[in-house]
Amino acid sequence: MTKQKKQENYDLESNLVNLSYIILHNDEVNTFDFVIDALIDICDHDEIQAEQCALITHYKGKCDVKKGENTILENMKNLLLERGLSATIEK
Repeated sequence: MTKQKKQENYDLESNLVNLSYIILHNDEVNTFDFVIDALIDICDHDEIQAEQCALITHYKGKCDVKKGENTILENMKNLLLERGLSATIEK
């Protein structure tokens, strides 16, 4: 394996280690439409992805709705919280 290829693999693995997830938690307050609209607006989901995440959250109790670097996800999580949704960030 070349030195450049080893460095690329290391960079990829390093980036994967730094990834976190926004976890959306189920509640009995917000409607499906409200949650779907929030996921579209804040997490840049398309309508189908937002619907699927809302359904998974409802039936499983939680769903990872966005993957990325913690610094980027923190702002999105806060926006979800401001809308009254329950969200956390996990590794």
